[in-house]
Order: sequence, then structure tokens, then C-alpha cells
Amino acid sequence: MIGGALKKKKLGKVGGALEKKVLPVETDPVKLVNYAIGINIFKTGEELKLKSDSEYPDWLWNIRTGPPAPLDQLDPNSKEYWRRIRKMGMRRNNKLCALRKF
Repeated sequence: MIGGALKKKKLGKVGGALEKKVLPVETDPVKLVNYAIGINIFKTGEELKLKSDSEYPDWLWNIRTGPPAPLDQLDPNSKEYWRRIRKMGMRRNNKLCALRKF
């Protein structure tokens, strides 16, 4: 065809639109405070009841949940340090490859 007109391709039969599933949301404040809602993966059974802080192991409260530690605070003999160095090198290499003109 002259003028750049393109044909539309047929995609085949398309089924009806899928309906979104609405998941039940717990709104009872007493249950939300005393139980870990959503932890139970089975269809039957109760939710897990929360315990007092003294009943959990001490290491649980020392887990780092924020951003990762800076590179200068990591031990150079650790696996985490060298993984971070490798990741930074791969990012640098990918950026340099993206700047190359062919």
C-alpha cells in the first residue's frame, strides 16, 4: 500500500472482562489489635493470636527494617559487602553501555 497505510492484525477471540475479586477486610479494632490478621494461609482455622513482647526472642527486635547500611559501615570480609560492590559495578557498567552509540 502506498502512503504508509497499515493493516490491523486480528488478535483472535477475546473473552469477556474479568471481574475483580473483592477480598473481605477486617474492621473490628479489638481483633486487629489482638490477632495477626491474614497470617493463616489455610481456609479453615483461627488467626494467630499475638503474644506479649517478652515471649518473642531477643534477636527479633534487632532486625534492621530500615534502609540498608552504608557501604563504609559494612565489613569488607562479609558476603553482603561484596554483593553490594558487585551490584554497584553492574549498575555502573549498564549505565556506561547505555551511553555507547552504535
